[in-house]
Amino acid sequence: MENKTIEKAKKHVMSTYGSYPIVFDHGKGCYLYDDAGKKYLDFVAGIAVNALGYGHEKLVEKISEQAKKLTHVSNLYYNEPAVELAEKFTDYAEMDKVFFCNSGAEAVEAALKLSRVYCKKNKSEKAHKIISMKNSFHGRTFGAISATGQTKYQKDLNPLMPTVEFAEFNNLDDVKSKINEDTAAIIVEPIQGEGGINPADLEFLKGLRSVCDDENIVLIFDEVQSGIGRTGKLFAYQKFGVYPDIVACAKGLGGGVPMGAILAKKEFADAFVPGSHASTFGGNALSASAALVVLDELMENGLMENVSTQGEHLKEVLYELKEKSKFITNVKGEGLMLGISVDGIETSKIVGKAMEKGLLLVGAGSNVIRFVPPLIVTEKEIDEFKSIMESVLEELE
Repeated sequence: MENKTIEKAKKHVMSTYGSYPIVFDHGKGCYLYDDAGKKYLDFVAGIAVNALGYGHEKLVEKISEQAKKLTHVSNLYYNEPAVELAEKFTDYAEMDKVFFCNSGAEAVEAALKLSRVYCKKNKSEKAHKIISMKNSFHGRTFGAISATGQTKYQKDLNPLMPTVEFAEFNNLDDVKSKINEDTAAIIVEPIQGEGGINPADLEFLKGLRSVCDDENIVLIFDEVQSGIGRTGKLFAYQKFGVYPDIVACAKGLGGGVPMGAILAKKEFADAFVPGSHASTFGGNALSASAALVVLDELMENGLMENVSTQGEHLKEVLYELKEKSKFITNVKGEGLMLGISVDGIETSKIVGKAMEKGLLLVGAGSNVIRFVPPLIVTEKEIDEFKSIMESVLEELE
């Protein structure tokens, strides 16, 4: 007999996800428990969202306290948590100003809009073109999906926004060949997430920074997945040492509470004036309070060091698995945003077998499995992951 919750979902929820037949009831740390009581080690973390895992005491306490006081008043007024968050966030990110929204796609939309507004004011009325990368992913809203370099996400949506052109990722010459006087912005993921955990070459990012400076083009980094401590730095651009003009982020920022943002240098941020852009729920007191806990844990309480330490351990484990398995061809990524390329087997078979054994995994691209556990993950849990993965791979071989 089918689970009643799943039965209701199939009847009342639009079928936009191919969801697994599992209903989760609660979680603790890096573990989830379904409504039948089965325990799962979670290396998906809500797709790189649940930075502090489940049931994190400080996060729960802060959200509870704030919910009793105030959740939302709109941006017609100020609220203290959002202003405190803005001060800390811009300081830690080495940026000047922030705009808060609710998701990664919204953040990308805001970044694209800001780049155009800036260029209309500071370059040319004709400056409107966006250069994005092939194999990229920037979100599901119309502007974000138009800037996404994977046609599978654009099925049945044509015509898309017409002023986006795509260049080869990590190919500076190809990017340069697409630039003209109408180019407003270049958007790039420092590490392509949905495209398969593909890090940008340092020289490529440096080249983008240089050409944007020379041509008065806005450089946007989409760090929705790679940001908020995932690579061992607050943002991957701090790890690479190449700074964008605008950065889009979300996912881990609210620790599971919907929260997104763009941060920008002052000269770019100041292109927005009252009426230029808005987000009704953006920067609400509840989400801002949650984000403050995440930032404090990362920047003040040693969580960033844990990402670096456990990221190295997880990478070592993945290389050990590669040595033993005929399926694994490559290990890639940074920090706790890692992936393995596989050949000779569908990723769905590995994900499915792991799920049977109590390990949650998620794919990326056509032949990559990514590993984005909560940032609180420990050596013990990574070793447990290794044991399960060894068993999965042995059975499938």
